[in-house]
Amino acid sequence: MPQVELVMPKMGESIMEATILKWVKQVGDDIEVDDTVLEIATDKVDSEVPSPVSGKLAEIKFQEDEVVPIGTVIALIETEAGAEVAASPSVAEEVSGAAAGSQQVEVVAEPAQPAPQKETQPTAAPQVVQASNSAPILTDNRFYSPLVRNMAKEEGVTATELATISGSGKNGRVTKKDMLNYLRTRAALALKGHPAPAAATNGTAKAPATTPAPASNGAASAPRPQSVSGATEIIEMDRMRKLIADHMVMSKHTSPHVTSFIEVDVTEIFNWRSRVKNEFQAKYGEKITFTPIFMEAVAKAITDFPMVNVSVDGDKIIRKLDINIGMATALPSGNLIVPVIKNADQLNLVGLTKSVNDLAGRARSNKLKPEEIQSGTFTLTNVGTFGNLMGTPIINQPQVAILAVGAIKKKPAVVETEYGDLIAIRQMMFMSLSYDHRVVDGALGGTFLRRIGDYLEAFDGKRGV
Repeated sequence: MPQVELVMPKMGESIMEATILKWVKQVGDDIEVDDTVLEIATDKVDSEVPSPVSGKLAEIKFQEDEVVPIGTVIALIETEAGAEVAASPSVAEEVSGAAAGSQQVEVVAEPAQPAPQKETQPTAAPQVVQASNSAPILTDNRFYSPLVRNMAKEEGVTATELATISGSGKNGRVTKKDMLNYLRTRAALALKGHPAPAAATNGTAKAPATTPAPASNGAASAPRPQSVSGATEIIEMDRMRKLIADHMVMSKHTSPHVTSFIEVDVTEIFNWRSRVKNEFQAKYGEKITFTPIFMEAVAKAITDFPMVNVSVDGDKIIRKLDINIGMATALPSGNLIVPVIKNADQLNLVGLTKSVNDLAGRARSNKLKPEEIQSGTFTLTNVGTFGNLMGTPIINQPQVAILAVGAIKKKPAVVETEYGDLIAIRQMMFMSLSYDHRVVDGALGGTFLRRIGDYLEAFDGKRGV
């Protein structure tokens, strides 16, 4: 019977590999078009991989918890002769540079070709093999994923240094977590004036080895922590919390954070929303919150100060022409995710409201698509939702700035009128901007933040819906 190759789909511009979380279908199971075959995860999002054809699952090439490069054949599906295959670009086209963010599962309609070899230890002498971002790399007889290789390049980790890192992944593979542990240890030693460790796994040194020791089921062999007194409870982090923790540590390690604060009078906005919220919902079928109003002001300010809408690549500044604003969203699990509103500057208040409500709702029900949390150029977080007056947010890498808006509170404030200064009860709110001082100086960061406040204070409280 004809066979169709199911490959690891491309999940976004910067994602070169994914972890298999669970095989929903097993060998021998019947599959319909669009049935979920497996669940995968990247360092950004979990996702389901659907079947592009009807048939039977004939072979599974990788097991759960294995990390697989994109474009790699992960399963074979037997189909009836003449069965139609969902149209999609070939694997070669996808890996060599198809549009980022595609979620089509790439398949090959022709009879199945021999499956690519699984990772094996080469017999040649240790060497460094240069490879493109879409290919794995072998160094000192070891496999390194593109993610690990890129991290090593960005942090200046040499091939010799890389070869000394003990891996906790399958067959001793160095994982992202291993790299982060090593970089933290190296940074801590550097602060104390010590040289980089010969190897770093939990901060311990280990001599280089040409054949890494295998790890059982991809997990480290360290003993599980135990409570001695019985007065404490040890809670294992879930996968998403581990990713968040790693991302936050990496951000603080990467960017020298500076935070500026201002207080904004949002009385006009508060009164306008109170007046029109019922009419707005009746007209557009959407609840109007403060978030889209804040985003409208942020998008205008970014247009005025485009050098806040950048990222850093070594000693180069990459200016982003699109204004894509992420909004930090708390999940029922207590974790955090940042869906992104693309081209926010091109949306009016109604469009922003629909996008905010849609993304927030699907984030909380775990229905976001991978591309909906990618390509953000700036992030907004509303700490006022939790009753907080202000916060000092951590930059969402590779962005260079993040805005926190606090709770709106009634306060006495001085109001300038044609009759002189008066003290009145006003709706006031603190805003704080954390920014990367490598590329955003205090003048730019402070002026940009003040411009957002100016747009909010100039809000027309008489505007319609």
